[in-house]
Amino acid sequence: MQAKQDIDLRELTGKLVDWLKAMVKEAGARGLVFGMSGGLDSSVVAVLCKRAVPEDSLGLLMPCYTNPLELKHVWKVAEDFQIETKLVDLSDILSKLYFKLEDRPYSNKEVSMPGANLKPRLRMTSLYYLANKLNYLVVGTGNRSEIMMGYFTKYGDGGADLLPLGGLTKSEVRQLANVLGIPTEIINKTPSAGLWEGQTDEGEMGITYNELDRIIQGIDKGEITDIPIEKVKKVEEAIKASEHKRNLPRMFQPKDFEGVK
Repeated sequence: MQAKQDIDLRELTGKLVDWLKAMVKEAGARGLVFGMSGGLDSSVVAVLCKRAVPEDSLGLLMPCYTNPLELKHVWKVAEDFQIETKLVDLSDILSKLYFKLEDRPYSNKEVSMPGANLKPRLRMTSLYYLANKLNYLVVGTGNRSEIMMGYFTKYGDGGADLLPLGGLTKSEVRQLANVLGIPTEIINKTPSAGLWEGQTDEGEMGITYNELDRIIQGIDKGEITDIPIEKVKKVEEAIKASEHKRNLPRMFQPKDFEGVK
């Protein structure tokens, strides 16, 4: 059974690489640029991009008061897979912008969603600057589990041209990472977006990835078993509430108001 799963995952890897190649060609672009955070998803994306366009893939390191361990993991992946990287430290820019907005110093220990969301939005700006300069496409790192929950920053890490992992749950990405040879310490570490000190993905979402993925798969099949109903409702409510994050901005259409007085 394990052998069959490995074959399927290797086939999936080939399809993902071919898709990235096709997207670059279709857009008339030269290559791909992506953020590298030291996490599971960004590491998988980095390796896929490297395979798709070996000479024109660029990993951008954009620390914003980032845990040094995360940067260590980035360098490990970059070295193991010979991925070209560029370091752009955004910590000082984040501090200055936050002070302009709030009239007080930024603290990475403060749990502030508006302040935390500045990080991915500054990173998106940096990615698109280089994408414009190099004629590259921006590759996002979001997976299906997070996208369905709306667990991403609008016009931040949600801002991308391509989402190769968008159809895969976190569990599936983890399996793919094993096949790609991503270092074990990256695969097994606690997922965190690094929004503030001590922040974790599961803690913020209020559900484990294992539970979330089982619910998503259950929704696909039309049958959810062995999951507490309150967890299921939590996910369904999050999917509904975050619908706006998965769509383009709503535009006024005069026809929508025809006949309305």
